[in-house]
Amino acid sequence: MDARELYQELILDHGRHPRNFRVPEGANHSAEGKNPLCGDHVIVRLVYEDGVVKDVGFQGSGCAISTAAASTMTEVVKGRKREEIDAIFRSFHDLVTGKGKPDLEALGKLAAFAGLSEFPMRVKCATLPWHTLESALDGKADAVTTE
Repeated sequence: MDARELYQELILDHGRHPRNFRVPEGANHSAEGKNPLCGDHVIVRLVYEDGVVKDVGFQGSGCAISTAAASTMTEVVKGRKREEIDAIFRSFHDLVTGKGKPDLEALGKLAAFAGLSEFPMRVKCATLPWHTLESALDGKADAVTTE
């Protein structure tokens, strides 16, 4: 099995069996995100204390890419500081848009989304959970939209 097949399998697995698809106990930050063109809808809730994401979960519905992106995102950001999360998101964004030269090793399982740069319409599906997380961290009340 080549790397592309492994990546596809990881995305399919997270799409079918999302991790952290739940409301974390004691969540004190949340945001909602929508991608009207694709129909993706995500709500990110987290326990954010002392500048660290102590716990995070999501709920919603959408395509396999947005669900897998939310699932992998929650695994990656748990226990991290805001500055680390912002850096990871910038690198992830570069990866899925085909800009820059992201460090695939540093991205870990997020590298599975590398092929999305060939499908620009799917980039919004993969980045919606991340934009929603940023909104939750910022304490914004308005829903995030990709439009």
